Amino acid sequence: METRRHHRRKEDYSLRTHLIHGNFESRKWDYDHHVVPPISQSTAFRLSSLERGARGFEEFASAEEQSNGHHPIYIYDRLNEPTRGMLEENLAYAEGGDVAVAYATGMAAVSAALGSALQQGQEVLAHEIVYGCTFSQMTNWLPRFGIKARFANFFKTESLPRQITPHTRVLYFETPINPTMQLIDIAAVRAVADKVNEHRKPDDRLLVMVDNTFATPQCQRPLRLGADMVVESLTKAIGGFGTDMGGLVATSSDWYHQLMLYRKDFGGVLNGRSAWSMLVYGLSTLATRMTNMQKTAQRVGEFLCKHPKVEFVSYPGLDCFPQKALAHRQMLSPEGKFAPGSMLYFVLKGEPGKPSNAEKLVNYLAEHAYSITLAVSLGQIKTLIEHPYSMTHSALPDEQKRAFGMHPEGIRLSVGLEDWHDIIRDLELALEKV
Repeated sequence: METRRHHRRKEDYSLRTHLIHGNFESRKWDYDHHVVPPISQSTAFRLSSLERGARGFEEFASAEEQSNGHHPIYIYDRLNEPTRGMLEENLAYAEGGDVAVAYATGMAAVSAALGSALQQGQEVLAHEIVYGCTFSQMTNWLPRFGIKARFANFFKTESLPRQITPHTRVLYFETPINPTMQLIDIAAVRAVADKVNEHRKPDDRLLVMVDNTFATPQCQRPLRLGADMVVESLTKAIGGFGTDMGGLVATSSDWYHQLMLYRKDFGGVLNGRSAWSMLVYGLSTLATRMTNMQKTAQRVGEFLCKHPKVEFVSYPGLDCFPQKALAHRQMLSPEGKFAPGSMLYFVLKGEPGKPSNAEKLVNYLAEHAYSITLAVSLGQIKTLIEHPYSMTHSALPDEQKRAFGMHPEGIRLSVGLEDWHDIIRDLELALEKV
């Protein structure tokens, strides 16, 4: 049995296979004979001696202990817990990082990444369009801690050096951008950071932080392209079924201690039951779900492109996508195949002063469609539609939304696993009412 198991290295198998079978040799838990990993539901753990308890506190959040295969000493769920630990091992592998730390929500992960990297007097330079709650955190909350947030155009990487000051510590962006689906060249931003870092001490180096929620590690791995940290909402495509919330930060082992301490002290801990669902159901089906969803997204995108009531469609898989070359270079599956994802953004034709066509379309679908649901999440097995201008990105000022490409007639569509004929037919009927 042991000889058969080690005949091939895990690295020889595809990510799709790895995420189904996981790491049954995990030192987080001995489940060598479990086909499905066990779930732990204990907030506290029995300690066999005072010495063991003291050693557990001493070793907590140690990157060295994390990387050397040491059996963790579990003390209290908020510190560490076996089911979450198994999920984190697989998340790190999927993202191509040394470590991954899981949090209660995607925004808790964003908070941890920024909170671990930034100190009073430093600043984050972010792209002009970010998720509404991320924007709110950067503009409402970080300044209370003496941390400044500024915004710049990350499409024009040649102008980024002029926006960077000695206080800039983090370059933050999403790609694809929520909701417009535009792409930012991760390698180009990395090159800018490297140039700046030639004149900085290692502890003050400029960090590249990427939100990978839209793509997931099935379609893009920013760490391999030069990012220092990846943040992602586990609630979305990795979780996949819309039943549990979570977030992750994947990075090098250098940040493990800080990220674990942040989670311990601020308390945004992913609970064990949610971690188990994501490990057993979410990650194991991610590749299959995303492969099928993006096939449907391609068909839906092509349908919308041809419709006379649609102004334009933004989807990386379309031939008319303005950043097609970058998409084919950056959005790749672990096997190196083009992977444009399952998210679309399209804008309806409309006339100023007349009722919003986007509102009419979305309301019709909410009331009459069976295969499309009005809801603000994404990446689920169900197709979800929403109006970013008035919903997910309402925290951004109107002038900023308009200036940076977000349109009042714009609609975000997260394609699920329904029959593609049904999705297109529901869209077709709704567009007849516009």
